[in-house]
Amino acid sequence: MDEHKPSPNSTADTMRTLGTLGSVGFSFVLAIVIGAGLGLLIDRWIGRGHWGFFIFFFLGLVAGVVNVYRASKSIK
Repeated sequence: MDEHKPSPNSTADTMRTLGTLGSVGFSFVLAIVIGAGLGLLIDRWIGRGHWGFFIFFFLGLVAGVVNVYRASKSIK
């Protein structure tokens, strides 16, 4: 029986790609959480409405999307 064994280079490339994808997902969520948290802090400091939360949540969302875009360009 001739079993197909992946070459060490292809296994390393696969693991590198999986690591990159994991870090991209983490950075996407982290950017949103940091933006929302900063917005909540600003809202508490100013004491008026939830505009800071909405603005910084969407800024975090945009930062997360930009991170995903940059990372997707670096993956082969």
